[in-house]
Formats: sequence, C-alpha cells, structure tokens
Amino acid sequence: ARGADRMSSYGDFVALSDVCDVQTAKMLAREVSDGVIAPGYTEEALTVLKGKRKGTYNIIKIDEKYKPELLEHKQVFGITFEQERNEAKITADLLQNRPTVNKEIPEGAARDLLISLIVLKYTQSNSVCYVKDGQAIGIGAGQQSRVHCTRLAGGKADIWWLRQNPKVLALPFKDSIRRPDRDNTIDVYISDDYEDVLADGVWENFFTEKPEPLTREEKKAWVAQLKDVALGSDAFFPFGDNIERAHRSGVQYIAQAGGSIRDDNVIETCDKYGIAMAFTGLRLFHH
Repeated sequence: ARGADRMSSYGDFVALSDVCDVQTAKMLAREVSDGVIAPGYTEEALTVLKGKRKGTYNIIKIDEKYKPELLEHKQVFGITFEQERNEAKITADLLQNRPTVNKEIPEGAARDLLISLIVLKYTQSNSVCYVKDGQAIGIGAGQQSRVHCTRLAGGKADIWWLRQNPKVLALPFKDSIRRPDRDNTIDVYISDDYEDVLADGVWENFFTEKPEPLTREEKKAWVAQLKDVALGSDAFFPFGDNIERAHRSGVQYIAQAGGSIRDDNVIETCDKYGIAMAFTGLRLFHH
C-alpha cells in the first residue's frame, strides 16, 4: 500500500488471509504500518509484533465466524442512505468476455487483473488500479472523473517503475539514513525538484558522494520500458482517452465493467495498441 499510495493520509493497516508466522512478522516489523489483522498469530510472531512501535502496534485477530449485516446504513445531514454490502465474487469467470482483437490474457496477467478488481472492491469510487507481477503499483481513487483516476494511478505506477531505475538503485546513501528518509529522498530525486536533494550543501546530508541527476530524457526512456501492466476499473470507461493514458504506463491488459455508449471507441483504442480487454459486467462502484 505504501508503494502504491505513498502520500496517503490515512493509517496503514496490514490484512492477512492466513495465520501470521514469524517470517511475516519480521517483515512487518521494519515496514511502516499502524496495525495488522489476521486469522491468528504464532507465538513467535506475536513476540516480534508486540515489540513494534514500543508496544503500541495494533494487533487484531479476525473473528472468522462474524457475518456483517447485508444492508448498510449511512446518515448524512439527517438523511439515511441504504445499500447492500459489496459481496461480489472476484473470479476468473469475470474475464471471459473479451471484445478486443487481442484476446490473449496469460495466466500471470489474469492474476494481476483479478488483484486489481479485488483492490477496487475495497477502494473509494471512482477508482482505477494498476497491477504488475502480483502487486498494486498505482491506485487512483475518489476522483471526480475516471480519466483523473487513470492519470493519478498511472503517475504512481510511473513513480514505482522509476524507483527501479539503475541510477536510483545505485544511489550512495549514508549508512545512517533511516528507511523513511531514504524513501522520501528517492521520491524527490526522481521528481522535477531533484535539486532539493542534490544542491551543494544539501546532498551531503544524504549521500556519501554527489549523485548524477536522473534527467527528464532518461526518465521518459525508462518509463517507456514499463510493460505487461494490468489495469482494472470499478466501472466502465466512457472514453478512449483513459486507454491512451494507460498505454503510456505500459498497460497491456484491462478489466472493466463495459456498458458505455462509447464502448466501440474504447475497444478501438485498445485495438490500436494491441491491448487485451475483458468486459466483466460487474460494477464495483460502492460508497
């Protein structure tokens, strides 16, 4: 979550599907998060997690028998809104309707599309999610239009990919730099404000020697190498401009609800770039 949405203002919580073992606990111990929820914990894992954040780390055990009410209620200025909980099942069956010329979605890409839809099920609408190699790399949520979601998530995906650039991986950080400070420094280094960390009298605070900047041309060339990205949308794409933006961040597989009056334009834009797209017929648009 931190990698996909590093500037999020809400607390970071880890949710696990299986019992938390000591290896997972040790990984969580060094990552930034406010708590974890899981079906259970081994004794070794609990010992590790209880030492995080000076003992204030939230450790919650799931009650697997709990079943929430199907109907949700929300009050806004005296008005009560009701909607059924989103209990949609995210399965491979959602990817069977493929209206594009390219209908080939490899197993790994299908997995990534399903991951994107699972993320979207629990994300504020409007929302779009980019996934690569089994992890979310960019999430655009709660925006006023779908293309804004696509641009926001695409920008985060580009940043994730820029962080894999050899120049970034080789940055000569001082051993004393803490991981959060290292992450923030990298974010500035790959931005247009790189001088904020490379200026004389400043770079000495972070590096053992002054790094060369990552130029705009180098960044553009590196982002162009991003490929095999999967993208999910919690409702239909109304225009082909979403596909144009997604293509610039290496998207080659898409899962979206379909049903727009301009589906033909969206399909045509996908065909232009050889993108394989599935119409899921499922809106994950909940508030």
